[in-house]
Amino acid sequence: MNKNRTFAIGRMNNIDLRLLRIYKTVVECGGFSAAEASLNISGAAISIAMNDLETRLGLRLCHRGRSGFSVTDEGQKAYDSTCKVLESIEQFRTEIYEIHNHLEGELNIGMTDNLVTLSKMCITNTISNLKTREPSVRIHIKMMPPDDIEIEVLEGRLQVGVVPSMRLLKGFDYYPLYQEESLLYCGSGHPLFNKALESLCIDEIKKLDAINPVYIEKTKANDRYEELNTTATASDREGVAVFILSGNYVGYLPTHFAKQWVDDKRMKSLLPEYYLFKTEYSAIIKKDTHPSRVLQAFVEELDIVLKA
Repeated sequence: MNKNRTFAIGRMNNIDLRLLRIYKTVVECGGFSAAEASLNISGAAISIAMNDLETRLGLRLCHRGRSGFSVTDEGQKAYDSTCKVLESIEQFRTEIYEIHNHLEGELNIGMTDNLVTLSKMCITNTISNLKTREPSVRIHIKMMPPDDIEIEVLEGRLQVGVVPSMRLLKGFDYYPLYQEESLLYCGSGHPLFNKALESLCIDEIKKLDAINPVYIEKTKANDRYEELNTTATASDREGVAVFILSGNYVGYLPTHFAKQWVDDKRMKSLLPEYYLFKTEYSAIIKKDTHPSRVLQAFVEELDIVLKA
C-alpha cells in the first residue's frame, strides 16, 4: 500500500466521511442500484463516489458488473471499520448534546442571614427553576457576613453572593433582588412595650440599652445606630432578636424577620416614622469572560425570575 495514501487517511475530512457513509449504505443495500433510493443520488454518482473512496483508501472494496455486486475481503474489513467510525461519531454527537442539555457541576452561593422570610423569593425561585431544569447540579449555600461573601466571590470559592448593595465594586456584576425595610423594636418584657406610641420620644429611646450588630456596614442607617446607647453586640440577626426578646434591649430588625414575633405580640416597633431605614440587596457575580455553564444557567434563570 502506498505510504502517502496511508498518511492521507489519518487526515480524514468531511468528504471522506461522506464517501464512507455512501459505501456503508451500498454494502447494506447490496449494490449500487438498490442504494440509489436510500441515498437519493444516481447510480452514476454512487459509482464515482466508490471510485474516489477506493482511490483514497488504496483498496479494492467491491466487485460490480454483469456478475453482480460483491464485497472483497478488504472491502468487508473496511466496512466493519466504517461502521465503527460512524458509530463513534454519532456517539460523540450524542454525548456533546447531553453535555449541552444536562449540566453537571456545583454552584456555591453565599448569603447574608435571614433573607428567607422575604416575600419576594428571588433566590429561592431561581434555585427551584435551576434544579428543575438541571437536576444533576449540586447547590451549596453558606450564610456569611457581606464582606466575607465579597472576598470569596472574588477569589472564586463562591460563584454567587447575596449582599447589601451598600457599595458597588468594579469586580462584580450586580443583580438587584430585594428592598428590605428595618424598624427599631422592643420585646414584650421591655418598659416601653405597653406604652402608647404617641407618648414615646426620641430622647427617651436614645438612653435605652441597645444592640449593635457587629456585621453592620456604613449605610443610610448608620446615623440611626450612632444615636442609640449601644451596650450589647450580636454577630447576626438571630442574636439581635434574642436580645430584644429578653425585654432588656431595643434593636433594629428587618420587618419580614420580626413579623413572627410582632404577630405573637412579643415585639413591637418604636416610632416607625423615625426609626426606619431600607436596604437594597443584590446578587453579585464576579465579572468573568468565561463563566461556568452552571453559573450561566443560574444567571439565565435569575433573569427570568427578576423579569416576572
